[in-house]
Order: sequence, then structure tokens, then C-alpha cells
Amino acid sequence: MTIFRYEISLDTSKRTEIIDITLDIQEILTKSKLNSGIINIFSKHSTSSIIINENEEGLLYDFESILNKIIPKNNSYKHDLIDNNADSHIKSLFLGSSETIPFSDKDLSVGTWQSVFFVEFDGPRTRKVELTVIGE
Repeated sequence: MTIFRYEISLDTSKRTEIIDITLDIQEILTKSKLNSGIINIFSKHSTSSIIINENEEGLLYDFESILNKIIPKNNSYKHDLIDNNADSHIKSLFLGSSETIPFSDKDLSVGTWQSVFFVEFDGPRTRKVELTVIGE
């Protein structure tokens, strides 16, 4: 078994932004020279998430819209007294900060319509995503 660690740097441009990082992950799998195993994708920030879903414009719009309705900005959150981003932390809490995905033959084992996304809730910022590849 071999373990590789990589880091992706992302510059977000909006407060809320959904960025498809599937091709970046696939490129790292190719570089790792491992044929099969698992890859963990981890956001190193408490106001962002890693998710898997379909990359379809309408769905991504709906996803962002629903999150903003369920967890609105400026909702008298106590944390907003510190830095006015409590909604960002709460959204990240519900969606999670990582995903672990198997791979085989150097290909990410996702479904036909699945993509891996970095979701920004408190941008614009420079963000780091850590990838840990475990395999043989």
C-alpha cells in the first residue's frame, strides 16, 4: 500500500460558489501512478464543503437557492457578532468537509452523472483542498 498527499489551491470569486474539481482529482490520480484504491478529498476550511452530485446548471442553481432558504444570512446568529459568517459555517456543517471515493484502473469510480465539487460559502477567498490517495 502506498499513500500520496496532494493539495489543490482554489481562488473563489463569489460568496457562494460551486466549483467542479473532478478533472483536478483525476489528474492527481494519474500522477500518483496507483492503479486502484481510495482517494479522500478534504476541504481545509470550516466555511466550505466537498460534495458529489450532478454538474447541471439548473440543479446547481436550485441547490444554492435551497441552501440559502434553509440557512439564510443575517438570521440573528450569535456567531455573526464575531465575523458575520455563521450561515457559512452552518451550511458547511450540514454538507460536510470531505468525500472518499474508490478508484480503479487510475479512474475515479463515480457514476455517469456524478462530479466532485468544492462549495464555497464565505468567499471570495483562496482555498486549499487536501487529497490523500491510498492504493497500490
